[in-house]
Amino acid sequence: MEENEERKTVIVTGASRGIGHHVARMFLDRGWNIITCSREDTPEGCKREPKWTKHIPTDLGDPESVKNFIEEATDALEGGPLHALINNAGMSPKTPYKERLGILNGDLDAWHDVFELNFYAPLRLSRGFASALHKGEGAIVNVTSIAGHFIHPFAGSAYSISKAALSGLTREMANEFAQLDVRVNAVAPGEIETEMVGPEYDLLIPRIPLQRMGTPADVAGTIYYLCSDDSRYVTGTEIWVTGGQHLF
Repeated sequence: MEENEERKTVIVTGASRGIGHHVARMFLDRGWNIITCSREDTPEGCKREPKWTKHIPTDLGDPESVKNFIEEATDALEGGPLHALINNAGMSPKTPYKERLGILNGDLDAWHDVFELNFYAPLRLSRGFASALHKGEGAIVNVTSIAGHFIHPFAGSAYSISKAALSGLTREMANEFAQLDVRVNAVAPGEIETEMVGPEYDLLIPRIPLQRMGTPADVAGTIYYLCSDDSRYVTGTEIWVTGGQHLF
């Protein structure tokens, strides 16, 4: 990045581990300022990184905590533009025995918790940062899932349906946010090697044409593309990051 070039700013949710952490690191390595949130406190690595503008401990499943995050992040922007918002945080609850929670089992209150984090938090955040994104002619990327389009053997029904709803939200947001010069897209990961994936996922590899699970970096690179000038005419799109698994 040239000395006189504006340093862009991105907000990444769920940035303490997995895909979110790799996304934050990729933007950081490419010269962006970073504002992040997760339930955990500021990671030690963030404290040592001057371009990591701010980390705000936040429970995105709590509307009041989301409101506080929007206020603190807006203060950190100091009236300046926001160039990208990555709605990455999500949850997929299982039974104590790691059993898939379907429609006929499990507490219905858990569905509210899943939708609050996986669906309403991206909606609240996108609305809350709309003005700053307009200033930056920015981009929003929602992280959906292959499970939002197909029956998945391990992902629960509440998770899958919340991700399907997020796909629909992406389409509607793309239409409305275009009036603000803000692009809205989604990435739908397949089997990605993160803390959420257990040994049982190895059974799915034969169903993946590339014959391997993806890495968080595979997803992060696609997200970065959707926030870059290379995709300046791309909006309302959901990109599969599945190694071809969605073909079957």
